[in-house]
Amino acid sequence: MNTLEFLQSKIKSGLTLERQLAYWRFRNEKIVFTNGCFDLLHPGHIEYLAKASDLGDVLIIGLNTDASVKRLKGEGRPIQNQEARALVLAALGNVNGVVFFDEDTPLELIKQIQPDVLVKGGDYEVKDIVGYEEVKAKGGQVLTIPFVDGFSTSGILEKIK
Repeated sequence: MNTLEFLQSKIKSGLTLERQLAYWRFRNEKIVFTNGCFDLLHPGHIEYLAKASDLGDVLIIGLNTDASVKRLKGEGRPIQNQEARALVLAALGNVNGVVFFDEDTPLELIKQIQPDVLVKGGDYEVKDIVGYEEVKAKGGQVLTIPFVDGFSTSGILEKIK
């Protein structure tokens, strides 16, 4: 398998995701889940994902599809299509899997993955994070990671206008 094939293999769906989850669970790996649009990857994202990956053995990112980003962020977004965003995330060494979701929230994906740790940015109250009840009911943790000031995709887009 060449490098590009390896990166593409980190982009999971359906049976591939189920098999990989079963393997990680068999090995007693602690699964961390986060989600987002990750439209223009910037240092704030990198620091956030590095801290998230330190919370367990496996980091899975739920990635909003193009349609989902457009509904959430408006016309003109995403800047990069979902395949490009997924490949960039998959290229990060600390990311073990990238999974698309088309809904406005990743609740169904969280129910499917059943992560040991659910993580979001510091702008959320822990109890308001989508999936909080489901993860806590299974004995998992729900945590927030503070944002890195000065970095946001929206801020970057404002600067180039």
